[in-house]
Amino acid sequence: MALKVIGAGFGRTGTMSLKHALEMLGFDKCYHMVEVMDSPAHPAIWTRAHAGESIDWDELYEGYQASVDWPACNLWREQMEQFPDAKVILSKRNPDKWYDSVMNTIYKSTVIGRELKGESRREFGEWATEIIWKRLFDDKMDDRAAVIDVYNKHNEEVIRSVPEDRLLVFEPGDGWEPLCRFLDAEIPSQNYPRVNTTEEYTERFIKNR
Repeated sequence: MALKVIGAGFGRTGTMSLKHALEMLGFDKCYHMVEVMDSPAHPAIWTRAHAGESIDWDELYEGYQASVDWPACNLWREQMEQFPDAKVILSKRNPDKWYDSVMNTIYKSTVIGRELKGESRREFGEWATEIIWKRLFDDKMDDRAAVIDVYNKHNEEVIRSVPEDRLLVFEPGDGWEPLCRFLDAEIPSQNYPRVNTTEEYTERFIKNR
């Protein structure tokens, strides 16, 4: 099954809500970081892919029609080459709000995860650090200006590189209309999903520690 939608937006740009939205529109399933957490063999595959090694994209995405969030969004170019008919969605939000959300959720949980006694949680935290915080942000997450600069440059590169007819720049507040128009899908009767807020993430993380 070829990937039909490639999410190029960084984590904490409404990617979990977008995952749910895409699945509601029939792009089922949509690959997200939660899939990596539930697939013990996948972190090693992503490590090889980020190192520039050739991987079997079709096997990795078997059963999936879309991808969003980290670690997939880092390799949007490679996925465009592998799936030339796929459309690209760049999810984004206000840079300062994005940074605050990252620091209060996924970055914090990664740091805590690396210090936990459970081997699997610790290994996953170390993997996420290498794939995201070190590779993209040079392990300078406390430097707001530097991190936001990386975020902005990533978004600019996607917009500059992806053909206009293949790209949707999307913010969660945009709702169904632009997304459905871009994907030639009917607008659902349900409201656009809003899940995995900072409050929800924090509550879930504390419960699962």
